[in-house]
Amino acid sequence: MLRHLIVSLTCTVWAWLPGSSQAGAPQHVASLDLCMDWALTQYANPSQVLALSPMHQRYALPGLQGQWPTHDGSLEQLVQLQPDLVLVGQYSAVMLRGRLQVLGVRVEVLPLPVTLTEVEPYERRILQLLGLDPAQAQPTPELIAPHANAKRLLLLGPNGMGTGRDTFEQQIIEQAGWSNYLTDSGYVQLDLELISRDPPDAIIYAAPDHQALANRFAEHPVLRKTVPPENWLRTDYWRWQCPGPLTWELIGQLHQWLD
Repeated sequence: MLRHLIVSLTCTVWAWLPGSSQAGAPQHVASLDLCMDWALTQYANPSQVLALSPMHQRYALPGLQGQWPTHDGSLEQLVQLQPDLVLVGQYSAVMLRGRLQVLGVRVEVLPLPVTLTEVEPYERRILQLLGLDPAQAQPTPELIAPHANAKRLLLLGPNGMGTGRDTFEQQIIEQAGWSNYLTDSGYVQLDLELISRDPPDAIIYAAPDHQALANRFAEHPVLRKTVPPENWLRTDYWRWQCPGPLTWELIGQLHQWLD
């Protein structure tokens, strides 16, 4: 009983705080994950950005050069900052965002696109939440059909996992003019012996750029010997994690490598 009373009083007090107004464009916006960090730095007026998540400090995101305000990921600091909008992806910071919502903080959870056709509505939603014109979203380009004789590309992640069919990444690979080396659905544990007998035309390595046990598979001599160095492609890990306008840039990059 006492707990419910405290929560009720906290929410009432929050509604009177200067940063709690939901009228018009939000003026104090915080993010809880890497993709929303990127979205804020790309779309929002810098004066709107209250604090980015601590995750952005680990990756070289475009637009994140220089100093940006950052929170430490704790409930206490976020409440103290008094955001009038918090952005978070559907799979991120579940407990933290739930506690913020209990305290009356406006939290918008953005479902991630699972098809290329969902990228534009996703971007439009972000623009709308920031009080910007959704028409600024990049239109979906014409989607191409898979090529029957396209070169085979293996998307290699950490822990020796490859990305198979029926995935968002599969659509990126095919839109760029490649075919997916893997024929199984979902995320597949790779087999070095099978790869050595039937190697892909190229491997794109999409994993965090640091030495770790999770990256040992990619460093195995058999794999390095099977696919020559010039056929190892490299992109930033987060580009595969954060759909949006950068998805089209990633597709363009993959297409250039195909040529």
